[in-house]
Amino acid sequence: MFCGKAQCGVCHPAPIYLDDKLHDRHLEEFGDEPSAGPINTFTPRRIKQSPPYMHDGRCLTLEDTVEFFILVLELRFTTEEKSQLAAFMRTR
Repeated sequence: MFCGKAQCGVCHPAPIYLDDKLHDRHLEEFGDEPSAGPINTFTPRRIKQSPPYMHDGRCLTLEDTVEFFILVLELRFTTEEKSQLAAFMRTR
């Protein structure tokens, strides 16, 4: 699911889950903060040990992060799929 339906693998390709590119997700549309513009892709390796998440700490949990990207990317996920994606990130 990480590299499939969730589209995480577009910016976080296996095996190192990092593409060394700048991406602008236009995050200003989802909060009061001005956009930081393009930011480097962060690796999700050991991500469970580094909350809060995102470049600005806007997501307090991995579940929040999953919900955020589902909103940003306009994806449709079941509750079980969301749980599976957060669980996968905890194994990295």
